[in-house]
Formats: sequence, C-alpha cells, structure tokens
Amino acid sequence: MDALAKPLISGNRTALAQAITLVESTRSDHQARARSLLSDIMAHTGNAWRIGLTGVPGVGKSTLIEALGTRLPANGRKVAVLAVDPASSRTGGSILGDKTRMGALAVDPAAFIRPSPSAGTLGGVTRKTRETMLLCEAAGYDVVIIETVGVGQSETVVADMVDVFIALMLPGAGDELQGIKKGLLELAEILFVNKADGDNATRARRAARDLEAALHLLAPASPHWNPAVLTGSAQTGDGITGLWDVITTHRDIMERAGVLAERRSAQQVRWLWSMVESRVLDAFKADPSVKSAAGELERAVASGRLPASEAAERLLKAGGIIR
Repeated sequence: MDALAKPLISGNRTALAQAITLVESTRSDHQARARSLLSDIMAHTGNAWRIGLTGVPGVGKSTLIEALGTRLPANGRKVAVLAVDPASSRTGGSILGDKTRMGALAVDPAAFIRPSPSAGTLGGVTRKTRETMLLCEAAGYDVVIIETVGVGQSETVVADMVDVFIALMLPGAGDELQGIKKGLLELAEILFVNKADGDNATRARRAARDLEAALHLLAPASPHWNPAVLTGSAQTGDGITGLWDVITTHRDIMERAGVLAERRSAQQVRWLWSMVESRVLDAFKADPSVKSAAGELERAVASGRLPASEAAERLLKAGGIIR
C-alpha cells in the first residue's frame, strides 16, 4: 500500500493535502504513484454527497458555500470544498484566494478547503477534480462541494461528476435568459436566486418566477425530479436551511428510484474514456516526430500558408495515428 494511503484513510489532513498535490503533479513518476494511491483507497470512496455549484463571478458562490458549510458540521458532517480558480490565459497563474473568502469555514476542523487552478481546462474544473474528490471521500469527508469558476461554458463537465448540480443566479441581471442560451437550465437541478435581501428581495422573487416559467419550456434532466427554484441570501443566511432540505430531498428521491447508483456508474465509464483521451493526447504531443513537425506546421497555419485541416493531417501522420 502507498505510504500516503493509511494516514489519508485515517483522516490526516496533511496526508490529504500531500495526496492532492501528488495527483495534480504532471511528473510521470508522480502520476504513476498517484494511480497506485487511488487504487489503494478506492474501497473507501463513494460515500459522500457530491454537490456541484456554479454561477457567474460575483454571484456569491463562496459566501453561500461558507453559509452552508458552517451549518453542516453541527449536524456531524465533514465538508470538503474543491474551489477551482480560473487560470490566466497569458501567465497560467491563479489567485487561489478562496480560503480568504471563506474565513470561518477555513478554520473549522471539520472542513477542508482546497483551491486549485483550472489551468485552461474547460467546464470550470481541473483535470484532476475527480481524483481529488475521491481522495476527500477516502479521508472521511461526507459532503464534497465543487465550486466551479463560473465560466458559463461546458458546464456539462461539472454536472457529469456530481450527484446534484446547483446554479446560483443574480436577481434582475438577465440570468434567466442567459441560462436558457447557455443550456444551464437543462443541467441545473436546483436554481438558487442569491442576494434576495433588502432592495433585491422583490427582484429576486420576480427572477424566480421567470426561471420557473422558463423551466416549463424544457424537459427535466430526470423524470424523477423537476428542478427547484429557490430564493435566499448567503449573506444573511435566509434560505440556506431550505436549500439543504431540497438537496436532501433530491438525494432521497434519486436513491429510492435507483437513479443515483446508475448515474454514478455512467459517470465512471465516461470518466474512463475522458482519461483515455487525455492520456492519448499527452502521449501524441510528446512524440518526438510530432514535436519535430509541430513548430513549422503551427507557423504555416498562423501565417495562412496552410489550412488547419491539412496541418492536422500531417501531424497525425507524423505521430503514426493515420497513414
């Protein structure tokens, strides 16, 4: 058994942090050890509530997570928050400031917050979010919340790794129509109109009615669940208990219908092929023949001397993918 496995399974926070760093590493030797570690801890995974949370920047995702997360330890639960920050397209860096936005939750011994850069990955997650989620489950965290960057694109990636997908909306900001355009309403199982306090309360109720009307135009993602629309304020705490009650109801319904187990099984299979695609692409790019030809072909495409389709054909031939 990997040396990290036993302390990780016993709930050692340092071991969990080290294990996440290991799986996020791009070094080949670290990746080999990470695969071994994940194999060792698989029997201890799968018992957590997996919750995905998305929304545009400024909607209050971190505030809501703290409001919800600080209530759960009182009920005997351990909460892990995987916060994904957007990485700069120019420098590749991320601020990773989520712990400062969740001050009370960050110091709770029953909570664990891990910010990670998206590193250009679509869907508002990282390439290793799924593995990190398994590590948190093995360490005994029974609620895992994935906070996405809220990019508004490829949200199916997030929805395809959680049990329930929550979208936060702003009152009176046109999110109802944006949600339809982005397909977000087709994915979200709970919509929470945040910042429904003070002068925003009336706008929030109006936004909720508009969202409910919009949902009637769409077929629900599951025949067992009609998306719920809630209002509340993460800042004041209003509606947070109701949100958790709806999350609990959703899980109970899905478990009784046998849908939750089927959903996770299908997610695992899709994850398998996603990993295969990722590894094949990495191996292809690392091929010496591909690396040798790539520079000139990229310059030819950039200058307009060669169409991208022809350049791709030549690269695939150089890598032995096609003849």
